[in-house]
Amino acid sequence: MSSIYDILRRPVVTEKTNYQAYNLNQYVFEVAIDATRSQIKDAVELLFDVEVLKVNINKVAGKRSRNMRTRQYRLRKSPYKKAIVTLAPEDRIPIFEGVE
Repeated sequence: MSSIYDILRRPVVTEKTNYQAYNLNQYVFEVAIDATRSQIKDAVELLFDVEVLKVNINKVAGKRSRNMRTRQYRLRKSPYKKAIVTLAPEDRIPIFEGVE
């Protein structure tokens, strides 16, 4: 890793992550494959000026499909790693805040 900007790739915004953000104070980011929990925690705290309580990490497998002519598998979507970051109750990240 060269900088903290390489660790966090993008926020993941879905119905489930919106529920987590508003009710559980958890935010989801797609992160670099070789990022660790402590690197993710430091990056979020530095970029958004919040206090991180916990970081959970999931590796999401790539989507495979089968070529019907040769019966071989191919990757349609690359694998990635996502991090679920739990913040202190008084902290919010403004990127995820919509119209209230």
